[in-house]
Amino acid sequence: MNVLAASDKKQKRHRCWPILCGALCLAFAVRPAAAGARLQEGIRAYASGHYDKAAQIFSVLAPKGNPLARAYLGYMYEYGKGVPQDYVVAAGWYKCASQQGVAQAQYELGLMYDRALGVPQDYVKAYALVNLAVAKKPAGIERDRWLNIRDALGTKLSLVELTKAQQMSFEGVPEGPCLPISTGIQIWPPWPVIPP
Repeated sequence: MNVLAASDKKQKRHRCWPILCGALCLAFAVRPAAAGARLQEGIRAYASGHYDKAAQIFSVLAPKGNPLARAYLGYMYEYGKGVPQDYVVAAGWYKCASQQGVAQAQYELGLMYDRALGVPQDYVKAYALVNLAVAKKPAGIERDRWLNIRDALGTKLSLVELTKAQQMSFEGVPEGPCLPISTGIQIWPPWPVIPP
């Protein structure tokens, strides 16, 4: 009788596997669709000027790796839309999205390197990022504007620096952690420590 009971339990357990596997497959199939719908909701909120709502949505999606949410958050932090303006945080989100191939983020991060906003001024990196973004941008008025900006950045470089920047563009955005972004700025003297 014990053998029958054990055999019956085993059969019940095996009957549960297809149900469990089906539920897991459904959960993973629905997640990306839900994330895509959530991203579209954030984009609509941003487009209609509801920046605080858009920031809330993108702040959930960006840490999970959504490249467009990261790019939007970078822009929102750069210009203080729905979040406090913070160039360092903006550069960090742009870097994350840049590593995932978002041309707009590469362009914006390049401009931040040009103007030393949230990152140390580096014309070589600025040119490399903008050049990479231009290569991905489809033909049109905006691409022409990006080309003009890239060429203007190129006038700030020596021939050696220009060659280095073009090589960096060819290699793509360096991998590695994108947040927190290193500013290269050290505050001296350090902040005083006040004992409790």
